[in-house]
Amino acid sequence: MVSEKANSEKSPPSSTVLIPVFIPAVIVIALMVIGTMSNPTQAGELFSSVLGYITKTFGWFYMLSVAIFLVFVVSVAFSKWGNIKLGPDHAEPEYSFVAWFAMLFSAGYGIALLFFGVAEPVLHYASPPQGPALTVDAAKQAMQIAFFHWGFHIWAIYGLVGLSLAYFAFRHGLPLSMRSTLYPLIGEKIHGPMGHTVDVFAILGTLFGIATTLGLSVAQINAGMNYLWPNIPVNTTVQIIAIAVITGLAIMSVVAGMDKGVKRLSMLNMALAISLMLFVFAVGPTIFILDTFMQNTGSYLSNIVERTFNLQAYTASDWIGNWTLFIFGWTIAWAPFVGLFIAKISRGRTIRQFVVGVMVVPTIFTFLWFSVFGDTALHLIMVDGYTALIDEVQADHAIALFKLFERLPLTSIVSFVTVVLIITFFVTSSDSGSLVIDSLASGGAQYTPVWQRVFWATTEGVVAAALLLAGGLGALQTASIVSALPFAIIMLIAMVGMWRALIIEGHHEVSLQHHMQSAKSGAKAGPGFWKKRLANLVDFPARDAVEKFIRTTCFQGMHKVEQELEQQGWEAEVTFDEQNCRAQFQVFQEGKLEFIYEIRLRGYALPDFAFPETERDLDGDEHYYRAEVFLRRGGQAYDVYGYDQQDIISDILDQFEKYLHFLHISPGILPWKMEEHDDDLVNESDHPPEDSYLADKPM
Repeated sequence: MVSEKANSEKSPPSSTVLIPVFIPAVIVIALMVIGTMSNPTQAGELFSSVLGYITKTFGWFYMLSVAIFLVFVVSVAFSKWGNIKLGPDHAEPEYSFVAWFAMLFSAGYGIALLFFGVAEPVLHYASPPQGPALTVDAAKQAMQIAFFHWGFHIWAIYGLVGLSLAYFAFRHGLPLSMRSTLYPLIGEKIHGPMGHTVDVFAILGTLFGIATTLGLSVAQINAGMNYLWPNIPVNTTVQIIAIAVITGLAIMSVVAGMDKGVKRLSMLNMALAISLMLFVFAVGPTIFILDTFMQNTGSYLSNIVERTFNLQAYTASDWIGNWTLFIFGWTIAWAPFVGLFIAKISRGRTIRQFVVGVMVVPTIFTFLWFSVFGDTALHLIMVDGYTALIDEVQADHAIALFKLFERLPLTSIVSFVTVVLIITFFVTSSDSGSLVIDSLASGGAQYTPVWQRVFWATTEGVVAAALLLAGGLGALQTASIVSALPFAIIMLIAMVGMWRALIIEGHHEVSLQHHMQSAKSGAKAGPGFWKKRLANLVDFPARDAVEKFIRTTCFQGMHKVEQELEQQGWEAEVTFDEQNCRAQFQVFQEGKLEFIYEIRLRGYALPDFAFPETERDLDGDEHYYRAEVFLRRGGQAYDVYGYDQQDIISDILDQFEKYLHFLHISPGILPWKMEEHDDDLVNESDHPPEDSYLADKPM
């Protein structure tokens, strides 16, 4: 299996597209592009009317959905389920906290912070949704609105999708695709038309969300190029040319692959973005920034409930649709992309670690960003008298950041770096989105041919260009909000599915607690058992000894239990993996989750307190071995080497009793359909690599 996987990584098949998903998605996209480009004026008018209808009719639904997402994600994190790992119980995080946080920053950010960091506070200050403009209260309100738009609610949307995908993919072995989140509710139907429909909506939402990002990107790139080189005009033609050129760069990135292309660009993005923020913080009104950061954060936290449910129901204004609903809808549309990316890097984290990391750290970074750029702009207007900035931003949102740099040192250099940063964000969004959409259109396939990734990268550029032709930002807003409507419904259903799965997980924990005493009094209660246990604690056996123990004592004990169960009318099977030296015992019941008990050979670096009189290799080449028990839900972290055959049988029966109790308190639960994972033997490290265990399945 390992060799097959390696081969597939080197030479993926000529096509991995899932026809029932790929064809409908392509047809909808093609009809939209053809209709838009054939009559851009009429398409723009249609988009405008649709935007007004959706905002007026379903605004309450968007706001309520986002509020529910936030409450659910936070509640799960601080409930008893917060300790559940996104993966089997023995899984360890794949990335360090620093690396994980850095990738979280790259995933959820992009052009949004660069485009709105200055523009949004200035626009709200000049035209607040309520109260007089150009006042201190308007400035406070402007920053609080910006915090609200880009704070916890945004990351709750990303967090729900990422948490659901990571939980079902890594804990239950289902495909890393949106359809998997519905398994507890519709079962095997996720592999049929219902599952295909969910993935089609996920593709459309992601595509239009990324198209919106690309449209905003080229508008700001065009403004920056015009600022640096006045001979370059600001118009749709230049922007479409920019889309074509940078889509070409994105294609080169997706051809290079995840590590060589996407990863390197993401690291470059973060380095440039943080450097830019630190520069403005240092040369701008530093103390004012720190003061407003603290004050606005407090105001945000104290008013979060009221703003969450504020739809301006008593005012005849389209402000809520142009701002809050657009940003939330854009985020929902982009959630499959960001959520899937976050899920991929979060294997081995607990639910609580995931939620805290996804919600708190990026939100703090966002607040710092808006404080540095937004409050610097407000300080220039209110204190330094640079009121012309208001008119300039109102005339062209994309020029806001560059106009801010006019009042700071090294204007030309910083503006050029900003243009480069926008381009790299553009390319990163396009190539990362292409990989995610390609995966969705291929049924969750991990390795896909190059032509498919190129196809989706090209499609994103074409859609962005078509929407710009049809009305610029207004068309982009409409595409995001409309595509977010069905996906918001899917997210609510996925949330219910995850809640149902967590309930089942709780049943399993109850069964473990119920039989804790029997577990202690079973295999470990035999005469002389304590001596065996002590011997195991201080013994560091060689590989040959443990292999022989698993092949003989363990395998024979399992075989006796198998024979006895078969005499009782139960279907059982004992197998031995020669390559990895693993003995496995399974019990099957029709329509039920099968019982799995496995004893594996595990190798660890010899600790420095073992045999202190012996010279040790400083590189840690010496190892000892254990015969560890694994169940469906992962490693159980105890070693049975040294047990006699009767002890092994007693331990199997203890675990089998817990399994039966779990089935008893969870009636009607069908088995999870899981993909097989490679069973690579881990004998060189305490931490197993990803996809290395058959036990990546819950009980």
